[in-house]
Amino acid sequence: MTAQFRILGSSSSGNCGLLSTGNTKVLIDVGFSAKRIGEMLHALGETLDNIDAVFLTHEHTDHAQGIRGLAKRADLPVFANRDTADAVQSKLCKRPNWQVFQTGTHFHFRDLEIRSFSIPHDAYDPVGYTFHWGEEGDLFTPRQGLGWITDLGYVPEHIREHMRTVETLVLEANYDETLLEADEKRPWSTKQRIRGRHGHLSNDAALEVLSSLNGSSRLREVFIAHLSKDCNTVQHVQTKFAALNNQNAYTINIIDPCISAACAAAKSTE
Repeated sequence: MTAQFRILGSSSSGNCGLLSTGNTKVLIDVGFSAKRIGEMLHALGETLDNIDAVFLTHEHTDHAQGIRGLAKRADLPVFANRDTADAVQSKLCKRPNWQVFQTGTHFHFRDLEIRSFSIPHDAYDPVGYTFHWGEEGDLFTPRQGLGWITDLGYVPEHIREHMRTVETLVLEANYDETLLEADEKRPWSTKQRIRGRHGHLSNDAALEVLSSLNGSSRLREVFIAHLSKDCNTVQHVQTKFAALNNQNAYTINIIDPCISAACAAAKSTE
């Protein structure tokens, strides 16, 4: 059985990933309209009707705006912690099929084992996730794991430990320090928020995190995501991560913030 993970789009304008294990298909964050997500799924031969659940990391629009349209599907479970669910619900007329969990807990959905954990970001109760499926030693359904870790100002040790448990990791590298400093659209206060301990990771910070794992992880593939369209570029990230890419056994994929197409990053976690 082949599991697949795809990033439908990732930038400061919208984030959404699709994990298919063979038995289960879930969306991780829905930062585009439901119509747009449906179009991106259609490009992959999928439909919203085939999605079994949605997992939200926090309430910000670039991660949750699709819930408004998806709430029309009353049977679709939407997993979030209480603060995130309440913050999203306050902007909705219709009530989604909320499945509320407590941050830090471990729970199951179909064949997925999910671990939620707190991340430092300026939202009500933002979380990262690890998803595991399969069985150790099984040739047909081997044990696999995916980590989704974006929107955080720094990476405490407990998050690094979660990174070590997965084969596939989504990690943000939101901005290049020089480009952010030179940006004329953002006032000084916004730049300070982005740089703060509850803001976003820079290219330098993301590189430090991956370097700190020192080979003591299961990583086989890393997706560098959530790049700012104004304050980062694929080329800047490529240059920053070039040495690391040559030193490690895992591959590094950089998600272009200007492309929100499902086929932009289609990789098998087989």
